[in-house]
Amino acid sequence: MADQIRIRSVYLSAMEQENWDAIGAAVYIRGFLRTYARYLKLDPEEAVAEFNATLPEPPAPKSIEPERSPASRRYGLLLIWAAGTVAVLLVAFVVYNELTLRSERSATATITETPAPLLAASPSPPAPTSSPIPGAGGPNSLALMFSAPSWLRVTVDGNVSMEGTFPAGTSRTFHGKYALVRIGNAGGVEIYVDGKDRGKLGKAGDVVEQAFTL
Repeated sequence: MADQIRIRSVYLSAMEQENWDAIGAAVYIRGFLRTYARYLKLDPEEAVAEFNATLPEPPAPKSIEPERSPASRRYGLLLIWAAGTVAVLLVAFVVYNELTLRSERSATATITETPAPLLAASPSPPAPTSSPIPGAGGPNSLALMFSAPSWLRVTVDGNVSMEGTFPAGTSRTFHGKYALVRIGNAGGVEIYVDGKDRGKLGKAGDVVEQAFTL
């Protein structure tokens, strides 16, 4: 079973014993539960709901602060205005950098695609066609290729490594131990784990979330 669903047997045993500490972060536990439940033909969301019920209750909200003085409110408004100004400047800086990087990449791609002149004296044999499939990541890798636009979020070892809406032709490779992938258009993204083609997780328009052990 561990080979079929690519979840280590030690984690399967931990789930059956409800030993959640042996697995780690809750985001991995939910992903493993969904994959395991689908394999057993159970309701994945019901399994996750039962796990969520075992989590401790969130801390109670703090008591309402007493009303502040007008001077304190003015100081707070000044801080909010300053923070908003800094945020706007940061956004403008990020957008400017992104536009600059795209322009540089476009120029680099144009130069790269210019064919080199052929030598008439000794023509070289045609070079082998390179595959666009990002399956060369090797062990402990997760590779993605977009054949259609899709929203996607990739969490690797507990950290969000990629999130947003990406166009067709986008490809990314990640390395780590565990990965959780959530796709808004499952029919538009090819999955490769450890260099092996896992295909698409669903049809066009399907929203799918699945965990992988790398």
